[in-house]
Amino acid sequence: MSGSEPLDDKARSVLASLCAQVAERPSRVAVLFPAVGRRVARGPGPSGDPTGTLGPTLEDLARIELLRTVVESLPPRDAATEVTDLYEYGDADEKRAVLHGLHLLDGAVPDVAGTVRNLLADALRTNDTRLIAAAAASPAQSLSDDHAWRQTVLKCLFVGVPLRLVAGLDTRVDLELARMCADFAHERSAAGRSVPADTRPVLDRFPEHPFHERPQEG
Repeated sequence: MSGSEPLDDKARSVLASLCAQVAERPSRVAVLFPAVGRRVARGPGPSGDPTGTLGPTLEDLARIELLRTVVESLPPRDAATEVTDLYEYGDADEKRAVLHGLHLLDGAVPDVAGTVRNLLADALRTNDTRLIAAAAASPAQSLSDDHAWRQTVLKCLFVGVPLRLVAGLDTRVDLELARMCADFAHERSAAGRSVPADTRPVLDRFPEHPFHERPQEG
């Protein structure tokens, strides 16, 4: 793990043992991945959010290291298959950790990139804000085309995930996204509902395009 180490010495030692087992036999990850919370650590990570919405929890961070070991131990397509199984058969916490680790897969391999995009799309079809936030924040969003990425931003607005978490927001905002956000804000305002303040930074990128009368934010 990079940066300040959030795990204590005992947790790091246990995690190193689990990673060694996975490096020796990658299929072991199917058994060890669910046990991370019990065997390594639980609780909020650096974000301080115990739900894992605003950033990875301690168990997420530990599971990401297991994913890293899988990716380093298997050919790209085999690693993608293993990671997909962890997602599909995992509970919500395990799915969230997989989403946080998707960027570790080799997106330069077309089949693997397709797998990554499918998992991101699956998370965004849910109404679980923890999964949506993890998918939106993933550096693997760089593999999403512009349409899928814009839909990710809109989904975050719908469910209340802060847009500051969305990967690529600083560089990928375009006029079409601003138009979509304006339509969303207008529909909310017309229905007498509050408009998320997160729409304003997107719209303000294009001051020469007023779109609609400024809606009341709430």
